[in-house]
Amino acid sequence: MTKLHLSVIVMGLITAIGGGFEPCLADDKKAVYKMSPADWPEGELEKYIGIEMTNFPGNPEAVGKHGAVTGSYHGLAQRAGLEALKQGGSSVDAALTTALAQVAIDAGAVISYFGILQMVHYDAATGEIVNMNASWNTVQNETDAMSIPGSIGTENFQALFGTGEPSGRTALVGGFMRGVEAAHQRYGKLPFAALFEPSIYVAEKGLPLNPKIAESLWGVPGKYEGRERDLRRLPESIAVFLNEDGELIREGELFRQPALAKTLRAIAKDGADYMYKGPWAEKAIAAIQADGGKMTLQDLADYEVMWVEPVTAEHGGYTIHANGLPSYGGVHMIEALHLADAAGIPEQGHWSESAESFREVSDLTQNSMIGYLPPETLELMFPGVDLSPKSRLNPKTAEAVWKTLPAMVDSMYLPDDKPKHSDTVVATDKDGNMTAITHSINAVVWGKTAIIVDGISIGDPAVNQKAVVAATTPGERLPEPIEIGILVKDGEPQLAFASMAMGLHVETLQSLVNVIDFGMSPKAALDMPSILYPRPAAMLCPDNSESCPDEEKTPKFVVRVMEGAFDQELLEATGLPIEFVKAEERRYSQGLWVGIMKDPETGDWVAGSHYHTNGQALGY
Repeated sequence: MTKLHLSVIVMGLITAIGGGFEPCLADDKKAVYKMSPADWPEGELEKYIGIEMTNFPGNPEAVGKHGAVTGSYHGLAQRAGLEALKQGGSSVDAALTTALAQVAIDAGAVISYFGILQMVHYDAATGEIVNMNASWNTVQNETDAMSIPGSIGTENFQALFGTGEPSGRTALVGGFMRGVEAAHQRYGKLPFAALFEPSIYVAEKGLPLNPKIAESLWGVPGKYEGRERDLRRLPESIAVFLNEDGELIREGELFRQPALAKTLRAIAKDGADYMYKGPWAEKAIAAIQADGGKMTLQDLADYEVMWVEPVTAEHGGYTIHANGLPSYGGVHMIEALHLADAAGIPEQGHWSESAESFREVSDLTQNSMIGYLPPETLELMFPGVDLSPKSRLNPKTAEAVWKTLPAMVDSMYLPDDKPKHSDTVVATDKDGNMTAITHSINAVVWGKTAIIVDGISIGDPAVNQKAVVAATTPGERLPEPIEIGILVKDGEPQLAFASMAMGLHVETLQSLVNVIDFGMSPKAALDMPSILYPRPAAMLCPDNSESCPDEEKTPKFVVRVMEGAFDQELLEATGLPIEFVKAEERRYSQGLWVGIMKDPETGDWVAGSHYHTNGQALGY
């Protein structure tokens, strides 16, 4: 099959007849919902396909009087979420529609319908802020997690693609679709099936294959191989990613997913039970067990979402409501903000203007590793300090930790660079509801196993979480590092936010300090110079061999920043080792944060998304 010109594909999509469901009738209003991109105004689909095909299309701030949607990737998906708002949907409808579309556009590479989902939501009708946890369950029959095969690797981008032989034991029980259903049942206004219309259109009619997915398929010469070998392993993945000539599909070619479209139609009709108790469940378990996995139908049937109490804390005049335990990301995030106060960041000035502030923010990026360390190690590092999750929410604990933390940084190592492949959505609506979501496959791209069942990818998240799985009771919910939340000021919710990617903690800390302590809007916060995810200097000479320079034998971190983002004199004044990252390489060291804030004077929704992605902030 020859490569199709983008304009030809776009025109074909624009003129395609149909695009999903027959009109859905709401029982109360008998209204017709037209959510498919085929029904968008003329030129809209073409516009967002163009954005999808562009690495950095520019993400301007969006202002909406009635509602807004933003996300880290796939502007076309955010446009689908905006349509849900325009059709009278709630912020949850918009967020879920966006998330569903993100997975279809991404082809299940780094997010999956069998992945995980965390949501923090403000319900304007009741004034409640809730946290829904639809993260991984461990496998009930897996009792020796440390022997699960596979490794994410540490060199040549192996963390993106994995090493070792495929094994079904690397799969965990994903809650994404159960979470979508549960959130909609509690807070949705549109018919459940309507949320799937954009995703079904994307899968059925197809889109030009975007550059990022093509890069994952084909690799980058001189850096890393693509995924062809793994994706040719099983008939289902061959059917998805090979064209009619038997070659991997290339960038710009029309990419359709008919098996996925059929599955999504079934879920839209029959609900999440189709995946957890029905035909898809049976096929998934058969595929996992065929590769030696221990997951059973009982694991899927027993999966339930958790509605948990958000963790809360007072900080900088705001009350922070973040995702609660067993997820530990909310605790990390709040602790980091308290540490920023203990370090005096607000008084010293912004890290783009103060060398001292830069050094201390760099030190603060290491605090998330506290959650990975055993109690006996923490006692040695911070003697006499209570570092239980509840205590870490206390500013006094942060003050005690900060007395020791800067001196400890040079002897610490971050946990191995583990893939945190994910995406984000934040949505608000005309009724004042606010929804923040992060969802993830938490695995290498498509998983080293590359198992695909009726269009849905099953990743290998257990590979990079063996120790956490081993410490969790079989069949129970797995802790994870997602950081999402809502800021409340003077009793009024002001900001909903979500974060993702390798440096999610680093970016969340800086973005929230920008908003809380320096009074910035979400977009202004994202446009400020930021410190990226650090790299242990020892990675340059992992064996400390004689050929290693002396300075690289000392365990310490190299601070990574964008090329040209900071004044050179300021960086030199910090005395820290600095590595400059080019824009096109930022995705391997960045964190991504998105947020929507209510303008206190006008009541408008002000939304921001990062300019180093193809996500979009949209409002109406």
